[in-house]
Amino acid sequence: MWIVRLALRRPYTFVVLALLLLIVGPLTILRTPTDIFPNIDIPVLSVIWSYNGLPADEMERRIALNYERGLSVAVNDIEHTESTSLNGITVIKIFFQPGANIDEALAQVTALSQSQVRSLPPGITPPFILRYNASTVPILRLALSSASLTEQELFDFGNNFLKTQLATVPGASAPLPYGGKQRQIMIDIDSRKLQERNLSPMDVVSAVSAQNLILPSGTAKIGSTEYSVVMNGSPDSLAGLNNIPIRTTANGTVYIRDVAHVRDGYQPQTNIVRVNGQRAALLTINKSGNTSTLDIVDRIKTMMPTLRNLVPPSLNIDPVADQSLFVRASVEGVLREALIAACLTGLMILLFLGNWRATLIIAVSIPLSMITSIIALSALGQTINIMTLGGLALAVGILVDDATVAIENISHQLEQGKTLEQAILDGAHQIAIPTLVSTLSICIVFVPMFLLTGVAHYLFIPLAEAVVFAMLASYFFSRTLVPTLAKYLLRYHHKPADLHHAPAQTRNPFMRVHYAFERGFSRLRERYRVFLEARIARPGLFVTLFLVCCGASLLLLPFIGRDFFPAVDAGTIALHMRAKTGMRVEETAVLTDRVDARIRQLIPAGELHSIIDNIGLPVSGINLSYSNTGTIGTSDSDILITLNPEHHPSAGYVRTLRRTLTDEFPGVQFAFLPADIVSQTLNFGMPSAIDDPDRRP
Repeated sequence: MWIVRLALRRPYTFVVLALLLLIVGPLTILRTPTDIFPNIDIPVLSVIWSYNGLPADEMERRIALNYERGLSVAVNDIEHTESTSLNGITVIKIFFQPGANIDEALAQVTALSQSQVRSLPPGITPPFILRYNASTVPILRLALSSASLTEQELFDFGNNFLKTQLATVPGASAPLPYGGKQRQIMIDIDSRKLQERNLSPMDVVSAVSAQNLILPSGTAKIGSTEYSVVMNGSPDSLAGLNNIPIRTTANGTVYIRDVAHVRDGYQPQTNIVRVNGQRAALLTINKSGNTSTLDIVDRIKTMMPTLRNLVPPSLNIDPVADQSLFVRASVEGVLREALIAACLTGLMILLFLGNWRATLIIAVSIPLSMITSIIALSALGQTINIMTLGGLALAVGILVDDATVAIENISHQLEQGKTLEQAILDGAHQIAIPTLVSTLSICIVFVPMFLLTGVAHYLFIPLAEAVVFAMLASYFFSRTLVPTLAKYLLRYHHKPADLHHAPAQTRNPFMRVHYAFERGFSRLRERYRVFLEARIARPGLFVTLFLVCCGASLLLLPFIGRDFFPAVDAGTIALHMRAKTGMRVEETAVLTDRVDARIRQLIPAGELHSIIDNIGLPVSGINLSYSNTGTIGTSDSDILITLNPEHHPSAGYVRTLRRTLTDEFPGVQFAFLPADIVSQTLNFGMPSAIDDPDRRP
């Protein structure tokens, strides 16, 4: 009661509070990151070991096994580890328990890595340690293509010019480009000429190693001047490398140019990227940290003119697989539904109460409660996402309960002839405990969500917090702002007229509709009373029918699918293809061509936007760390199919492709992987994908 008395005694205090919320709320919304999901902070460290030339089984036996044994001793709070060993590369992913101190774990992993180097094969370098979490997923890809530039130049521009600029975008991380050809100075040896001079390839290697050196030389002080001294230990041109002597004999000196040719080339290609059939390089931008997906993509798109000015005009930079479109559509969809729910709620209140003043008082509590909840969520570090917005949309209908009960009881007290202020005090006093218990009962339903673990913990706690904060705010406003507004807006309260004669007493068309609705509702209530009396007279029959209906509904359970999260259709299909082991990347590309052609036959051209082929192994273990496709060699290929906005269900195309491709390409394994931002996030850390496109809806 004291807070109601305070509101009536100092009404401007709570009016100003409401206005302050209306000002701070939009500012908070603009500053709070917007994304599809809350930040799922399941901490992971990826340790990438490289040792060129060592076979995969040796990498596993000599590096991965020993290192994983050391992890169990030196690192705390490990949930599980995963390792992938390929030729020359081992990637070890360390998943930690929820709440683990990831900074401490990073220090422990770094210390272990430095100490283990001494016990590993000689010449190995310390590993690269990468930190990320479940929210680190691809949100945009930049396809680099050109009709005149070589694949080597595409990779070079992507790695040395574009990638360095993208690193300045907050929340964006970009590994090395996929596809293209990595630049390398190559020495092409002529075996016949080596044999003629009685030399071996190791003689060439030794000569280059001994005479291609970077030597620090310092300075020399001569007279009054100090000179920087440069040693001529490393050739600065291809001609200089060609002129390196290999051996001096009685017949003269043998140079590299005599037995080989030095050229500006590329290392053997193990990764090919094609965008709609054209060779390209692919820059993948991953979301990192708690930054909004929409903000990252918008900043990159704003940067596109600058990026295009850094490269030749013949180099095309095309954004593909843009996940921000799906994120924006999802968030806008939830907002639209919440707005419709709020409008329908207000209309229903107006229809029942028949008083626009009372309806206005009640409706004001909806946006204020939502704004208060968003401010509280932002203060706790949460984002605006479909879970928090879904919680607020869920609470729209129950946010008005406290205010509706308060206004109805105040109106009832006024009809008894009390003064306005006394009616407000008596009405608020009578419902204080019941509304508090009702509000707490709704809030306590969400308490078990705080006990969830894993991905569900990060998904549903923000939803619960959104509902609880909004409900508590609604109760607060029903005890403060509602009495304050009632004091000013209900001062001209009139007793309701008789329903049967009211239409003749008013010319207001809306009031006529209201009174007609009231008469119809009264008839419905009377029929319900008669029905209820009949059921009470024969309770056994009613209970029997009720139990039969409940039992019959249980028979539907086998026909209802079960899933962790509702299926979404973002218009993307990720297909992984694996040919026979050992197939060269060039042959895998030819096979992928045939698969692409069949896909274009099965999916109508009007619905197909693009097909991106990522064939073989990327050049860096960092790319393998971010990837969840299971690529293990040059016989693997990832095909990303993007559909136009107007398309048939993706699940139908997946079923058709699964059946057709398996029959027409015997010996080739096909698997459909998480493609959109939702399924990739939910599948994080899973041993196998949980989104089966063939599951029963």
